[in-house]
Amino acid sequence: MNFGLYGGSFDPVHLGHLLVAQAAHEELELDRIFFIPAAHSPFKPQSHASPGADRLRLLRLALQGCTWAEIDDQEIRRGGVSYSIDTVRDYLQRFPKATLFYLIGADNVATLPKWRDANELAKLTEFVVIPRPGQQPMDLPAPFHGKLLRGFPLAVSSSEIRERVKSGLPIRNLVSPAVEEAIRGAGMYRE
Repeated sequence: MNFGLYGGSFDPVHLGHLLVAQAAHEELELDRIFFIPAAHSPFKPQSHASPGADRLRLLRLALQGCTWAEIDDQEIRRGGVSYSIDTVRDYLQRFPKATLFYLIGADNVATLPKWRDANELAKLTEFVVIPRPGQQPMDLPAPFHGKLLRGFPLAVSSSEIRERVKSGLPIRNLVSPAVEEAIRGAGMYRE
């Protein structure tokens, strides 16, 4: 089995996330992609993500009908700071014969050596770098290995979507219609 692990805050999940997952599924011939929302990023100590239950609800709406994608809430359930190595170890314990592909944004490549238990992490999974539009791809630092994802880079970010909602601007065509309706209905990101 080939599994894609797609971690992030997903606050909110947007069409860029979905397009990345689709490209990874197709290019890497993945059997499954797991969306893994973080409880709290070790590299964003000052940020305060929306409650996990809200982010999980938006992910469920966004992934409705997507048979090759699944949500894994283990990092939210664990609470505290989310470390990728803990999640990768969990997958290898549950699926010892699986090959793991860890999706990572190109803007995070330089930080890989600072990740918890980086050397072990580099041995356990192959990294798939998600390109940013207009950005030159960066080589993975040793001892990490992996490949560059080709398809569908979209210049949209969750922080931009939160700002648009706060400013009263539309988010149509940036998130799925169901996610847009849920954000508006719950009054998310207004403050």
